[in-house]
Amino acid sequence: MKLLLDTHIWLWTVLNPSRLGRNTVNTLHDEGNELWLSPISTWEALQLHDKGRIELLGDSSSWIESALLGINEAVLTHEIVLAARELRLHKDPADRFIAATAQVLDLTLLTADERLLGLGSIKTLGNR
Repeated sequence: MKLLLDTHIWLWTVLNPSRLGRNTVNTLHDEGNELWLSPISTWEALQLHDKGRIELLGDSSSWIESALLGINEAVLTHEIVLAARELRLHKDPADRFIAATAQVLDLTLLTADERLLGLGSIKTLGNR
């Protein structure tokens, strides 16, 4: 399965694995699965760090490089931007970009955000 990690799932994997459900941990460690991350999640992590909500040890570039090991980059494209514009989830543009990325690239969005689970044609998997 090709999994697009929502920002919080990625951050929990790196910073606080105890927040991940047992099935999520098994899914993340299944070598048959591919892990993907949007650059929007990197941006969100840096914003959280700048606001003091998370701590990234060392310099940001090195932390991001280390946190991305084994994860594929889901490129932000014009098609994704257009799809995000059509999604009427809520006002958080980062969530719209991430959901649209899953939709356009045919990835399964792994999230704990109830607002993103079961989004019609977008495949989702909950943190369980």
